[in-house]
Amino acid sequence: MSTTTTAPRARRALPPLMQLSDAAVERLRGLYAGGQEGKLLRVAVNTRGCSGMSYDLSWADAAGPGDEVVTDKGVTVLVDRKATLFLLGTTMDYETKAMSAGFTFVNPNEKGRCGCGESFHV
Repeated sequence: MSTTTTAPRARRALPPLMQLSDAAVERLRGLYAGGQEGKLLRVAVNTRGCSGMSYDLSWADAAGPGDEVVTDKGVTVLVDRKATLFLLGTTMDYETKAMSAGFTFVNPNEKGRCGCGESFHV
């Protein structure tokens, strides 16, 4: 009787869960040093809007058991574990426009957005 062993197949590296743009890092550093000192930004995905899903940002005192901790460029954000499949490979940015400013997401998993841009679907 002979036994054959095969080496495990090499796995393809997954993209990082989420990356932060330089603008997002700068804004978060300002928030963390100011009014939100001691807190962390949590990113989640909720069911709502015309297209079915939307990004939900909230503040947390610390990482919970349902959070993934993402650190990029020395800045940490939390990602709700239930949102990881929807956010894999996403870049979080911060944009300032003439009449608004806020965090935006470049998500390779999005298949479309609603007309107002408030929600997306995968």
